[in-house]
Amino acid sequence: VQLAESGGGSAQAGGSLRLSCAISGLTYRPYCMGWFRQAPGKWREGVATVDSNGITRFAASVKGRFTISQDTSKNTLYLQMNNLKPEDSDNYFCAVDQATAEDCAGGVCYCGIDSDLQFRGRGTVVSVSS
Repeated sequence: VQLAESGGGSAQAGGSLRLSCAISGLTYRPYCMGWFRQAPGKWREGVATVDSNGITRFAASVKGRFTISQDTSKNTLYLQMNNLKPEDSDNYFCAVDQATAEDCAGGVCYCGIDSDLQFRGRGTVVSVSS
C-alpha cells in the first residue's frame, strides 16, 4: 500500500487548503483511514479519521473547521481545512489501517484520532501565517 499526499502549501490565517491522499496498491477495503500531523521531533497528533461506516472523528482543535472525505472511485482521501490558524502549521500525512472492514464488522474495532494506522505517506507541509 502506498500513500501520496498533496495540496500542502502556504496560507494566510482564515484561509483554506484541501489536502489529497492518493492511495495505491489497496486490495481490500480498510476499516479506518485518517489524517495526522507531526513535525520533526514532536509527537504525532491525530487530526481526523473516517471508518468504513462513514463515522468521522476530529481533534478538538480542528472540529468545525476541518472535514474529512473520500472518493472511493479514485482511491483518494481528502482533508478540507477552513479557517486556518497559525497553530495548524505542520507536516500532514495520511494513513490507512491494515484491518479490513470485514474484520471489524459488528463494531469490534475502533477508529479514532489516537488510532495507530499501519500504512502512512510521507506527508505534505502546511504553513499558515498570521
